[in-house]
Amino acid sequence: MNPLEVLAGIETQTLQPLAQRTDAEGRFPRETISALGETGLLGLVSAASVGGQGLGLKEAAQVVSRIAQTCPSTAMVVCMHYCATAVLEQFGPESVRRAIANGKHLSTLAFSEADSRSHFWAPTGTARADGSNVVLDARKSWVTSAFEADSYVWSSKPLAAEGASTLWLVDAKSDGLSQPGRFDGLGLRGNASTPITAKDVRIAAGARLGEDGKGFDTMMGVVLPWFSVLSAACSTGLMEGALSRAIGHVSQTRHLHLDSSLADLPTVRAYLAKARIKADMAQALLDDTVAAIGAGRADTMLRVLEVKAAAAESALEVTDIAMRVCGGAAFRKEAGIERLFRDARASSVMAPTSDVLYDFIGKAITGLPLF
Repeated sequence: MNPLEVLAGIETQTLQPLAQRTDAEGRFPRETISALGETGLLGLVSAASVGGQGLGLKEAAQVVSRIAQTCPSTAMVVCMHYCATAVLEQFGPESVRRAIANGKHLSTLAFSEADSRSHFWAPTGTARADGSNVVLDARKSWVTSAFEADSYVWSSKPLAAEGASTLWLVDAKSDGLSQPGRFDGLGLRGNASTPITAKDVRIAAGARLGEDGKGFDTMMGVVLPWFSVLSAACSTGLMEGALSRAIGHVSQTRHLHLDSSLADLPTVRAYLAKARIKADMAQALLDDTVAAIGAGRADTMLRVLEVKAAAAESALEVTDIAMRVCGGAAFRKEAGIERLFRDARASSVMAPTSDVLYDFIGKAITGLPLF
């Protein structure tokens, strides 16, 4: 299966026709997610042994980037699903893994909490034993696909062991989960990213993902590389979407009285050149990060820390340029540029934020411990 060829059909049938509605109504892109499941793309990184495609981070990044050119909200849903799947492939039950591989199960991460903010690696929510069950209590601050996904890869303080956290597989229909409020924000309006409150949520003790107290290790060793790369892929795809729209506009829009197009203006071309360079630099770093992870290079963690921040900040600049060169036309909803401009604002403040990553990178290059 060539994932991008499969995705091309979904783009035409659901992704492109519904992207504007997803944003305008803040509606979860259920039709597109269902199509991704039916065509095997939700099972892209699931092992072949459970019926999945058996592909890896490189292909996942290509899919997320391609989706983000049209609908970053959908791309972020898929990003979080692939991150959760990477954890479940290591520790999850076979029944859930097979359901994901068959496109019948959407998962996501539930890490960030109200009391620890963007420090997603430090949950304050608790887990306590109750016979053969575990009881969870937490105030999750941002969960993509909240109450739309089928399960959450959930973090809590350790049950009994030492360590920063423990991970659990939580059924999204579990009693005790509630939604304090729906999301109605600036960008990524369709990814159902809302808080979740857990009050006396009972799950089986066997729903633990990995060892008690070892959640931090999984976050750093599995989730962070996948999330950083796929979040960067969302930003690079978003940049491509904004650039293609801006280039199309300035090439086609003409000053009839001058018999020239906007592209004939040197200033416009210079702005677009700057945007092209920024986008290409981000893509080059993304490709190198994937290569570093695959080869286990010594600079892998540095690349993982750099790639999300670099792509997120570049997306802010590129979408700003797209708005600038297209002028008033970019403000029209049907052009799609202002939507991408708004969506681009999310990544830099999404945990780990660009500012947090800058601090980590600074520590890494000066030989200081990250935590």
